[in-house]
Amino acid sequence: MSLVDFFKGSYTEFKDKVEWPKWPDLQSSTIVVTIATVILALFTFGVDSLFSKSIANLLTIFINLFN
Repeated sequence: MSLVDFFKGSYTEFKDKVEWPKWPDLQSSTIVVTIATVILALFTFGVDSLFSKSIANLLTIFINLFN
């Protein structure tokens, strides 16, 4: 099988045999993914901030113990 035959077969597969989603389905999926991404980013930011403040407080306590 040559490379040209591979690309021709791939093009035919994508054009004729793949069922592409309709525009409203793509829009709703995009909205869901965007909302989920924002929620996950906010959660990650919150956990990171909490850990950062906790570690800073622990370091402050340990530094004050030895001074």
